[in-house]
Amino acid sequence: MKKFLFLFLLSILSITAFSQNFDYGAITYDDYEFDRKKIDSNANAVVLKEFGTARIDIDDATGRLELVFDYHVKIKIYNKEGFDNANVIVPLYKDDTREETINDLKASTFNYVSGRFVETAMDRKATFFENRSKYTKLLKFTLPNLSEGSIIEYSYRLKSPNLFNFKTWNFQSNIPKVISEYQVLIPGLYNYNVSLRGYQKLTDQKVELLRECLRLNGATIDCSKITYLMKNVPAFIEEDNMTAPSNFKSAVYFELSDVVNPSGAKTSYTKTWKDVDYELTSDKSFGSQMKRKDVYKELIPAIINDATDDLNKAKAIYNYIKKQVKWDNYYGIYSVDNIKKSLENRSGCVADVNLNLIAALSAANLDAEAVILSTRENGAINKLYPVISDFNYVVAKVNIGDKSYMLDATEPLLPFGLLPLRCMNDQGRVINLKKPSYWIDLKASQKTVTNYILNGKLNQDGKVIGTLSTISQGYAAYNKRKEIKRYTSADEFVEKLDDRLTKIKIVNHTIDNLDSVENPLTENYEIEFTITDGSNKNNFYLSPFFINAITKNPFNLNVRTYPVDLGVASDERIIINIDLNQHYNLVEKPKDMAIGLPNNGGRYLLQTQLDGKTLSLSQILQFNNAIYEPDEYPYLKAFYSKIIQSQKAEYLLKKAD
Repeated sequence: MKKFLFLFLLSILSITAFSQNFDYGAITYDDYEFDRKKIDSNANAVVLKEFGTARIDIDDATGRLELVFDYHVKIKIYNKEGFDNANVIVPLYKDDTREETINDLKASTFNYVSGRFVETAMDRKATFFENRSKYTKLLKFTLPNLSEGSIIEYSYRLKSPNLFNFKTWNFQSNIPKVISEYQVLIPGLYNYNVSLRGYQKLTDQKVELLRECLRLNGATIDCSKITYLMKNVPAFIEEDNMTAPSNFKSAVYFELSDVVNPSGAKTSYTKTWKDVDYELTSDKSFGSQMKRKDVYKELIPAIINDATDDLNKAKAIYNYIKKQVKWDNYYGIYSVDNIKKSLENRSGCVADVNLNLIAALSAANLDAEAVILSTRENGAINKLYPVISDFNYVVAKVNIGDKSYMLDATEPLLPFGLLPLRCMNDQGRVINLKKPSYWIDLKASQKTVTNYILNGKLNQDGKVIGTLSTISQGYAAYNKRKEIKRYTSADEFVEKLDDRLTKIKIVNHTIDNLDSVENPLTENYEIEFTITDGSNKNNFYLSPFFINAITKNPFNLNVRTYPVDLGVASDERIIINIDLNQHYNLVEKPKDMAIGLPNNGGRYLLQTQLDGKTLSLSQILQFNNAIYEPDEYPYLKAFYSKIIQSQKAEYLLKKAD
């Protein structure tokens, strides 16, 4: 990902600007007839033009500084699949004292009827708000009177008390854009670090010095007026196996570096990690909670009573916290109240759970640290300088001998030392109460491993009777345990599984180690299935690819500009042995195959043979990397295509004389 860092200071020279908004409601015949082939022939909708401005101003009512953001967009709808673009959601930040507000909202749909454009304005009563979280509410509205060929247009003004992040501008969205233009007016007292993310390049960028744009405490202040322009912006297409789309969409981000007040005093907002370390370790909702050994002073002896060494002590404490403090599904790096209260209530956010874990480990004289991170869906962390708001999750790290283990007690079904997949996002920052913080790679300690073994006998009537065993480890075991636990019992899970398996009947079953999460999960099924439909009693085809068959390529883009992030390496093995029992002979079989990804990135092996009267198939699918870079994408795409083709092959069996 290309990143550019700009620091705009008062010394910027005057350059002619070109930015200009467009008139609301001025729909033209050229808009209506815009040929999407110019930008994307498959587009369901196209942004004809969008324009935005952001500036810092004084709120007349409160006298406080606020951010004023104006947005205006015009979109051509081509078909019903494009109607979703008329459902608009605007996120609004709020806290206990202040919140962002929307003013001057206008929204209209324009249809070409009898040689003229007819406007249908949205009724303001059609707007509504939804509280998404403690800090976010959503403004939602839908434009009216849609039809294929409509042009929709809307604009609004957003006022925000949040000056730190100014206002992000996304050049890319899920539909292509002809013109995307953004203008910012930054007072000379404010210095922002500005970063351009994504793979699309700016078409143009202009800067000028705007005199006396703001009056503060009787002093006039000049502004840097900066305009960003991007034309013919392709749609950002999301595919499976990726982290947050915000990591890769082309956008411009702002983060406040420092403010110089009119008297000359400077307040720095770009901190060093030394500053952040002190803030976090002394914060009453973070560092103070890590220090709360007193909460566990009397509990620890009973918790670690049977533990013979430090590793077993850590495991006992980890299992205790998993049982005692239930995660309430809220993220965050700060305890909501304090860890003692969450222990008493037996419930809390991520920070409550894992700061309890750190305190308990420390109370047992184990070397415990905190690791703050950003989850996969939350996006990337800015590593150029600390931004605490980038982090939304905290886990524990315990150091025993020469080994370290990262722990998250929010998931009861995870074994010791394995973090949830949501945490597998580049690096986290280790926070120690006595030492400087440092980065640590967030890599899975185990692969996703699944082994399938089917042994059966083919009867004369074409029915196979046998056993199917599935052995799952790592994330595969976690996911399967989670799936089984959704049901009231393992028996109900198997009953529903039997309903889904239309060709296979489960006669009996056992599931071992369902609650023993440190051990592999083993499922054993007695099964029977018929491999012939009875239309030809002498010859028939048998497809051996009925266990986790790959029928669809997950990679379909011509070019993918962002990595394929699986989160974890994987290993799947399938062994099928069917005794033909003297009743059938093998006439044809699938061709053996051995293909691999470059740089030992993975492999697929397929081998079939007839050993005496036993038909055998061995299949291995391995991905050795958690992340594959964009230049490896064509190889992954071709890799899957070859597997899909190979799995279309079948055995041809002929009845023995």
